[in-house]
Amino acid sequence: MSNYDEVRLPSTDWRAYRGVLSRRIFAFLIDYAIVALLWVPAAVVVFFLGIITLGLGWMLYPALFVIVAMLYFGLTIGGPNQASVGMNVMDLAVMRVDGRPMDFLTSIVYLVLFWLGNAVLTPFILLIGLFTDRSRLLHDLLLGTVVVRRSSL
Repeated sequence: MSNYDEVRLPSTDWRAYRGVLSRRIFAFLIDYAIVALLWVPAAVVVFFLGIITLGLGWMLYPALFVIVAMLYFGLTIGGPNQASVGMNVMDLAVMRVDGRPMDFLTSIVYLVLFWLGNAVLTPFILLIGLFTDRSRLLHDLLLGTVVVRRSSL
């Protein structure tokens, strides 16, 4: 059994959740800067794809940022580190409360629920974390995930 397949339950130690909410904000800023940077080469690829397909490829432009973000978060949070680059920088990891590892599809659902929560509650989505156990946000509660300090694992 590899490290990726092992069951890891989130920590019950309160120190694993200290400062998580503020770290999530900075991780968000880092991650979306990375997604924006990744969007540029993806846009160039779609441009040439549009030329090759006589303009059909250019129909990807309206959804390109969403596609790049889904691939980025699906591959990073759904990967062995269970964290995006911004989360790694901020010493965070996403864990499921049932102990199973995050996979690609669960990571995509995590991102979509985050976007929907932001669309409805912005900027008040962060207030939920002040009143829940382990600083969980709405999408964490709905999906059964928790964000912990990586150093506490």
